Amino acid sequence: MTRLAVPKTYKLYIGGKFPRSESGRVYPVTTKQGDFLANAAKASRKDARHAVLAARAAVSGWAGTTAYNRAQVLYRIAELLEGRRAQFIDEITASEGSSPQAAAAQVDEAIDRWVWYAGWADKYVQVAGNANPVSGPFFNLSVPEPTGVVAIVAPQAGGSLLGLVSAVAPALVAGNTVVVIANEAMPLSAISLSEVLATSDVPGGVLNVLTGSPAEIAPWLASHADVNALDLVGAGALDWVDLQIQAAETLKRVLPPENGPDAAAPSLHRITAFTETKTVWHTKALI
Repeated sequence: MTRLAVPKTYKLYIGGKFPRSESGRVYPVTTKQGDFLANAAKASRKDARHAVLAARAAVSGWAGTTAYNRAQVLYRIAELLEGRRAQFIDEITASEGSSPQAAAAQVDEAIDRWVWYAGWADKYVQVAGNANPVSGPFFNLSVPEPTGVVAIVAPQAGGSLLGLVSAVAPALVAGNTVVVIANEAMPLSAISLSEVLATSDVPGGVLNVLTGSPAEIAPWLASHADVNALDLVGAGALDWVDLQIQAAETLKRVLPPENGPDAAAPSLHRITAFTETKTVWHTKALI
């Protein structure tokens, strides 16, 4: 007897939960040959608003977590991703049309990238901050702090899992919370990563994943007054100059699109791009 296959309908990941799009819309995810794989939720403006609310509510808790603890949390993601390595290889092979060897290499690189950024969590402050020489009996210290809520358009070309991890990990390291628009054509590994996050130590709302059309969702995030920064790494095919203009109206920090096979390559710059520098003066004890 031939059994009936039950194709999965992938949902959004907002506030640590997996809601359907409030619009009820889905879109088919297919292989490179056009064969049906699954349905994915098509996020709307209201879904983006809910994601920003969840991210804002999580800012104080995540930013207030010690750097050492954030490193442990990010390393835990790598551990869980390693445990589900075979699943991600199968999904990437099916959705991206790559060989199992290429898919395995992408998953391994994504795991290594989580580990690389986790290692920076308690170190980047020492590199990006400093003690400033001043005239007078004072200490003057500059310390980087998280910007707040960062909206990200994940890379839309190349490896969907590696691109997503490369974009969101540095923002999380610095203590920001994130709303990310996943790869539209290849969203499966993004939602599977959300399932990893839901079973990890990442607090709900710290990372929120939207699937659907970046062209539809990005303008609402760019103009949202409660979003503090915008990473357009995967927005090269959009009218990203207009997105910058909308972001400027609320004084957001903006990173421009990046091209190439490894957009959002690991760097200290991607961590410090969404930090603010706080300078503290303190008097020296007079003897």
